Amino acid sequence: MDQGDIRQRQPLSKILALTIKTGIIKSNLIPMFAGLTLSLYTYQYGLLEKLPDIIFALIGSILVIGAAGAFNNLYDRDIDAIMQRTKNRPTVTGEINPKVVLWLAIFMSIFGILALSLTTMLAAFLGFLGLFFYVIPYTMWSKRKTVYNTEIGSISGAMPPLIGWAAIHPDITHPAILGLFVISIIWQMPHFYAIAIRKHDEYKAANVPMLPVVKGVKRTYIQTNIYLIILIGSSFLFSSLSIGLMLVALLLSVIWLLISIYGYKRMDSEKWAKSLFIFSLIHMTILFSTVIIYSLMGIIFDL
Repeated sequence: MDQGDIRQRQPLSKILALTIKTGIIKSNLIPMFAGLTLSLYTYQYGLLEKLPDIIFALIGSILVIGAAGAFNNLYDRDIDAIMQRTKNRPTVTGEINPKVVLWLAIFMSIFGILALSLTTMLAAFLGFLGLFFYVIPYTMWSKRKTVYNTEIGSISGAMPPLIGWAAIHPDITHPAILGLFVISIIWQMPHFYAIAIRKHDEYKAANVPMLPVVKGVKRTYIQTNIYLIILIGSSFLFSSLSIGLMLVALLLSVIWLLISIYGYKRMDSEKWAKSLFIFSLIHMTILFSTVIIYSLMGIIFDL
């Protein structure tokens, strides 16, 4: 039995899951829910009072994020075929027709934005904006053209907490949500730089101008530390809402910077990048989980 026969046996559910990138959907729902619960707590809304908005925010976010993943898979088939970690995507292997992916992405985009519009028009606009930035400025342009592709792509990657907040209350000027937004942007640079170092040869073969590939590890180290210092400063945006949240964000960011400085001096680039990558996941998980738990406790127990 050849490889093609094996691929044909993949269940449709798995093919669709890989096409819309369900892993990315799940990871983005955490910051979305953090923004949503923080908005509920800040403006003292009850869970049952805003249950329809919570449901539509969840459905809309899933559809819009999935649409972005499908568009990305469709457009990046050529470079995905070169890279080891992406060469088995259904859009590369031919397990799913490109026209099907295109229509799937279009329908998910439309219904996702419509679902978000049933919460607030601001949430719908932010959903559209995140989708647009991911597909056009990031996927179709900067990813292949500039070392600043991560910075440009980070705008769409930071939209989920804004969408969650705006779905409950259509005002995103509060320092707390701005803090979540800025942290979501800055977090992505050390995270994706670490991936790019570990997958250096694959990105180089695919001619994707990631910072470590074009400028080297030392430049990446310096830029990583600059972003981590900005991340430390961003923690203080939580101070107007909760000193506890501010201290959690501050501590996590300081630890991340120390790991970067210590690891760069004592490890090879591969191990250093791996340590940064692992802690980036710990950072995100602890911070957003803390925001969600803090907010829900405040809502439930009227703190």
